[in-house]
Amino acid sequence: MQTNSSIPANNGERLMRILVFTLIISVMNGTMFNVVLPVISRQFQLSPSQVSWMVSGYLIVYAIGTVTFGKLTDKYSLKNLLTFGLIFLAAGSIFGIVSTQYWMMIVARLLQAVGASVIPALAMIIPIRYFSPEKRGRALGTSAIGVALGSALGPIIAGFVSTVWSWQVLFVIPLLALFTLPFYRKYLDDEKGNDSKIDFIGGVLLAGTVAALLLALTNGGLEYAVSGIILLMLFILRVRYAAHPFIDPVVFRNKAYTSGLAIAFVLTAISFSTPFITPQLLAQLNELSPAVIGLIMLPSALITAYMGRKGGRLADEKGNSFLLITAAALLIFGFICLSSVAGMPPVFIAVSLIFTVLGQSFMQIALSNTISRTLAKDQIGIGMGLFSMLNFIAAAVSTATIGKILDFGTTTVRFNPIPRNDAAFVYSNIFLILAFLVAVMAVLYFVQFGRGSDKDTAERAGTARL
Repeated sequence: MQTNSSIPANNGERLMRILVFTLIISVMNGTMFNVVLPVISRQFQLSPSQVSWMVSGYLIVYAIGTVTFGKLTDKYSLKNLLTFGLIFLAAGSIFGIVSTQYWMMIVARLLQAVGASVIPALAMIIPIRYFSPEKRGRALGTSAIGVALGSALGPIIAGFVSTVWSWQVLFVIPLLALFTLPFYRKYLDDEKGNDSKIDFIGGVLLAGTVAALLLALTNGGLEYAVSGIILLMLFILRVRYAAHPFIDPVVFRNKAYTSGLAIAFVLTAISFSTPFITPQLLAQLNELSPAVIGLIMLPSALITAYMGRKGGRLADEKGNSFLLITAAALLIFGFICLSSVAGMPPVFIAVSLIFTVLGQSFMQIALSNTISRTLAKDQIGIGMGLFSMLNFIAAAVSTATIGKILDFGTTTVRFNPIPRNDAAFVYSNIFLILAFLVAVMAVLYFVQFGRGSDKDTAERAGTARL
């Protein structure tokens, strides 16, 4: 997809600077409430399963919203969709500020999720629409800066705000995103997609499928899994026989795209294991408080933010395959280091995390850039929306799987001979398995995408429609 020739060349750079700030606020909003769940649980006298809805409810609506807004960008202007989303985000924040009961807090978080879910579509489409393929990597690298800073600042600000004031003040922070709206209205173009109809029945079936499967992963329950499978079958039938399906079947006949999605799903699940397992390791083996754990994880996030644009430049100059192999090498080395230092002083964990978190960021840039090049222009919205949605499902799969493994407790089996603490064996083994999986997926990526140039990948997107 080429950039729109009628768009001023510097609008892309201006939009990326605004997008970084928006992503910081968005990512913080998604992570801040995780830190204060114990406080909310005590205040409203909730069980763990009840208070988890602050997170799982947000995640479900956010995942559904990402693919929905992605589809809507094929029909409506990104400027108007963003305006709608940020207003919804603000409405949810204001409702959360004045809420006095737990159910009101849940409604506020769901409203926030509806509005915030437009931001992944924004983060994917701006680099694609406003930058040529040769410069797109740097734009995606700039986006990675916002994600990294938001991930780093979220837990720290949440801990500070909840200690100095009240955790409910966290609802104020997303309102800062409203300050970006005038700039988006100024610099975003009015380009619309085609006038094709939107299959709302198909959209509802897809939303139900995602909700049921995420509930099955996060809360457990066979009934959710069965419901998800039934809804998925109905959605597939709807896609096959509807006159204007929610997702064009042509997208799934694009071998490069579907292969990229499958590889990205596994690699994203592996990447999301780090922010889930590391706090548990530090809490159990090193007996650290949440505040100290946040500080241990801060250096890796800051270094990743600094290196984000450099990773994008590597993709532009050396190709996506080179960047992905670099990311895989960083992840493998980082996981082996974490496997070896589990149970040792936290400084070793902090240093090892630099490699894994940086590798995760580079991996996301390479995957986003690769997948965007497999899509034709009229498939960008829904195609990248599906990619974003699968990222959230991959995160849920990762946390649920590793959580179940950790539930089994300690083990006497160890794959790495270095750790000496019995309690560290399970963590050490998990990290080594993750390193092996990264190596396998990197090979599969190279088989699919590494033999040709990035230009060849883009050309395959055009032939996929024939």
